[in-house]
Amino acid sequence: MSNQNFTATLLVDQSSSDVFKAVINPRAWWSEEIQGATSKVGDVFHYHFEDIHRCILKLVEVVPDKRVVWLVLDNHFKPGIFDKAIGGHTKRDGFENDKAEWVDTRVVFDIVQEKGKTRLHFVHEGLVPDYECYDACISGWSHYIQESLLSLVTTGKGQPNKTGTPMTAHEEKIKAAAGNA
Repeated sequence: MSNQNFTATLLVDQSSSDVFKAVINPRAWWSEEIQGATSKVGDVFHYHFEDIHRCILKLVEVVPDKRVVWLVLDNHFKPGIFDKAIGGHTKRDGFENDKAEWVDTRVVFDIVQEKGKTRLHFVHEGLVPDYECYDACISGWSHYIQESLLSLVTTGKGQPNKTGTPMTAHEEKIKAAAGNA
């Protein structure tokens, strides 16, 4: 079976140090509402998007200018939100929006200098198509990595979300559905 983890790759003119500094500042590209430290091994931080999605992540590997790895310690999606918001990717197994969908997955950022450019390879290890959140999550990661993090690296300004400001079409739909839950 082929690797089904979600991946994305960026190639930029900026240095590996510039990319690393951007990665360890997820408030500037993922969510302004992140709480906690985000730069060294052992740091634990909390992410949330309103009352719809929240998780706790721990930095388990940090190699300056080369690699950052987050481990998802806890996760919660608002029950029923994916079925209601985006037409269902639900398993209909009685465990809709299972909190464990992200738990023990790893979010990996590998940074490599090559031929005068820097390549960032992102993978959310364990985020696979069987997950109910998969469609919304790949939409989110695609935006936050390929648009927001890229913009932070190349222009100094990312596009993170904040309460009341969804950044992707899936976040818009999920926020609207949550208001009607």
